[in-house]
Amino acid sequence: YTIGSYFAAHPQFRPGTDHEAFKEVREGVQNMTRRLLSNKGKRTVTSFHRELGKILWEKCGMARNEAGLKEALKRIPELREEFWDSVLVSGQENEINQQLEHAGRVADFLEFGELLCQDALHRDESCGGHFREEHQTEEGEALRNDDAYSYVAAWEYTGEKTKPKLHKEALNYKEVKMIQRSYK
Repeated sequence: YTIGSYFAAHPQFRPGTDHEAFKEVREGVQNMTRRLLSNKGKRTVTSFHRELGKILWEKCGMARNEAGLKEALKRIPELREEFWDSVLVSGQENEINQQLEHAGRVADFLEFGELLCQDALHRDESCGGHFREEHQTEEGEALRNDDAYSYVAAWEYTGEKTKPKLHKEALNYKEVKMIQRSYK
């Protein structure tokens, strides 16, 4: 009994490839694939991947600051625009193509990297993996701001070239008291 024969025998459970959302996503992927393959750029996917990685490592790494995050938020959209204008992806649309797969991931990384920097800039405190150099104690410890940032954040994608929307859910602890942490 194969999946195909199961769906043939039970059409009510067939995956919804005729659903409008599926068609929309498929069309978006096909358009992106054609765009990447038709581009006659001069830079490799790997060169963009490395440049983005360097920006994130230097400006949004474990220790970051407002100036560096703002630099990254200026440079990443420029790099994304350059990527779509100048990336070179060889191969055909309907074949196994690791370079095309890599290009799709780097396109996603460019969007995610920008959001990562935006979130880090928004969180104007030091806490856990969010160490802001301008928010530390005299001993160099992370200086939290629990009054302003005691929530879980989720960012909603609102479309290309638009700002994402921040959603917050308050953290309410009943058994644990939030205190300033020391790593000494």
